[in-house]
Amino acid sequence: MSGFQQFIRERQYLANVSPATVSWYENSLKWLPSESPTQEELKSAVIRMREKGLKPSGVNCAARAINAYLHWSSAGSEKKCGPGCPHLRVSKVKEPELVLPTFTATQIKSLVRWKPRRKAQRRLHLLILILLDTGCRITEALTLRGRDIDLDNMLLTLDGKGRKQRIVPFSFELRKALFRYIAEFNRKPESLLLASRNETQLGRRVMLRDVKRECGRLGFTPPARTLHSFRHTFAVNYLRRGGSVFHLQKVLGHSTLEMTRRYANLVTTDLQAVHERVSLLSR
Repeated sequence: MSGFQQFIRERQYLANVSPATVSWYENSLKWLPSESPTQEELKSAVIRMREKGLKPSGVNCAARAINAYLHWSSAGSEKKCGPGCPHLRVSKVKEPELVLPTFTATQIKSLVRWKPRRKAQRRLHLLILILLDTGCRITEALTLRGRDIDLDNMLLTLDGKGRKQRIVPFSFELRKALFRYIAEFNRKPESLLLASRNETQLGRRVMLRDVKRECGRLGFTPPARTLHSFRHTFAVNYLRRGGSVFHLQKVLGHSTLEMTRRYANLVTTDLQAVHERVSLLSR
């Protein structure tokens, strides 16, 4: 068994990582030319990633998996990695700090006020409401089951990244939509809330297509990274309306505050409003 395979097996069976994490390790380690790369080979791997079109965020994502393997091959799985670890590592590539794409207030109003008729449209509308109201990831929404919805206390139980469950609140308006959908389409506790015609899990590509199509029908072009933009929109509005960044971290399921901090960067309209109040010339 190769060192790559042994590392992945230990992560899978000893650390109990999810299948998605296993796939991440497998795809990331393919960039290494050998099981014991030199520092020059690590640099060459990063250059090949960039030449193949990977963005800085994609390179850093692969680098995290590679660095985890390099630590394991040097110190084993017992000792945690830290700044003082002597093993080789892939240096982080600087990422540009871009403005996160979000839906505008007018676009949100159009989506919320949309009156669907057919079952597929009702399902899509409910998905949009869940994403806007809870800020959950698309995969978390598509894997929701009837038992995960507490209508009495208005709470959702989400299965997040790394098999980490979390409980998030939802609004009275979403409760009304959930209650009607569950009652009308006979959603059982064990059944998927948003299932396909064959009661299987919906694919994110299919839902992305449907969301883009509906946005076009409503007369606007959705922002880039459309499905994740619902999450960005929720986070920005959460902070804009006085929510705490620490509470937002728990709601979004971020393991560190660093990810949540990105949402604290106010958008241009917020900066303009503040500047208009404090500007000396405007007085």
